[in-house]
Amino acid sequence: MGRLAGFRYRDIVQKLKKFGFEFERHAAGSHEIWANQKSGRFTTIPNHPGDMPEGTLRAILKQAGVTPDEFLAS
Repeated sequence: MGRLAGFRYRDIVQKLKKFGFEFERHAAGSHEIWANQKSGRFTTIPNHPGDMPEGTLRAILKQAGVTPDEFLAS
């Protein structure tokens, strides 16, 4: 289990809001597009029950331009 394991959708969204991300729109299925107007970055977040897989969270952070260390410190 890595450092980024065990985060749920709600936890991830709360932390991304601290970085300036806001809900933009719904995407296919249960996915959502979140955007940061200042940086111009977008990320897709699946709204699924349970813990987010670590690889998925890493991909979300990469799209958002947030390092794992920044994410964990917020």
